[in-house]
Amino acid sequence: MADFTATPLKGVWEIVPKRFGDARGFFSESYNAKGFADHGIDMVFVQDNHSLSSTPGTVRGLHFQAPPHAQDKLVRCGKGRIFDVAVDVRKGSPTWGQWHGVELSFENGKQLLVPAGFLHGFMTLEPDSEIIYKCTDFYAPECDGAVRWNDPDIGIAWPDLGPDVGDAVLSAKDEAAPFLKEFDSPFTWEPTA
Repeated sequence: MADFTATPLKGVWEIVPKRFGDARGFFSESYNAKGFADHGIDMVFVQDNHSLSSTPGTVRGLHFQAPPHAQDKLVRCGKGRIFDVAVDVRKGSPTWGQWHGVELSFENGKQLLVPAGFLHGFMTLEPDSEIIYKCTDFYAPECDGAVRWNDPDIGIAWPDLGPDVGDAVLSAKDEAAPFLKEFDSPFTWEPTA
């Protein structure tokens, strides 16, 4: 059982699985295909990924995987806290270039469903934050791409982690990613989607 909340970006969902606790801790069903289908979400996940970011202020993104290996992602935080973001890059979409962000943490148990056609990225808010996510297609390096995480045309309000954190920690790939205005999106909005 989980609570599903639609976001302003059609197809992006915030999901909070119920936790059942006692003196030992808790149990939670982190994914249930029937529960997703009951909300009109019909996806088959084929790969689970798990990453660790040691330093607060680490940014991974804004990433996508292009067709024919586009991925829907179901993201959660297994340890620590992250600020997780989806950005609509479907050509012709009424929400093109708009973003939605949410804090995911071990404590709040929230998940973010990021469908194909959206960029995905996150910033770690605590040391040693672990991100666990399911994907609907296998990793295909030839389809891998990114857009600049701090693009002013997107205007993501990334959390301010204070003077002790300093600059964002980025990979060379993410630091050199193109801006949205230079990006020829491989995704097209379909009004029925």
